[in-house]
Amino acid sequence: MTENNPDGVPVVSVTDAALAKVLELRNDETDAESLGLWIEVGGTSGSAYTYDMYFQATNEAAPHDWTGVQGEVTIVVPTASVPKLVGSVLDLDPRTGGMSIRNPNLAPAPPQASPAMTGPPPDLSGDVAQRVIQVLDQQINPSIAAHGGRADLVAVEDDTAYLRLSGGCAGCGMAAVTLSQGITVAITDSVPEIVKIVDVTDHAAGTNPFYEPAKK
Repeated sequence: MTENNPDGVPVVSVTDAALAKVLELRNDETDAESLGLWIEVGGTSGSAYTYDMYFQATNEAAPHDWTGVQGEVTIVVPTASVPKLVGSVLDLDPRTGGMSIRNPNLAPAPPQASPAMTGPPPDLSGDVAQRVIQVLDQQINPSIAAHGGRADLVAVEDDTAYLRLSGGCAGCGMAAVTLSQGITVAITDSVPEIVKIVDVTDHAAGTNPFYEPAKK
């Protein structure tokens, strides 16, 4: 194991349940044993970080990336994400089957604008469904478009929003991670009436996975 954080604390540790899920997903990949699980901070939502997780060849790790081996899986954290993830735990939610990261580190507060530029924060408008669509269009889809993905609202029932993922997100074994780490956080933070997100995508029909063996 390579340790490049000053305190020698593992950057990311993985619970047994999450490790079993990672192995299950990796086994569906070509040349699976050469692939590590790469975890990096993809952005922020309030005081929390959001994450990208994907499989990529372990030997592509740069000298200052952090790597750690758990069981049969090598975990790789790119250099820029190391200080943001130190002490984190990747776990599996037994209720949803999705993976989540418990991170003791908080995202830094955004810089304050100068008085001349301050004004009322942008407000979402319309009913619950319309506000969910605005979050998807303004915050989520521009982010996942970098991976060729898109999320659309199918329906809202009570406190639950039903989404369909398409493009790069369809057929992705880690779509549950994308939902729990990014989409769910963004929507529930912005639209408090929504407390649960359900993915209704037919992932078996997907042809362009959200992650690929090599991420360029």
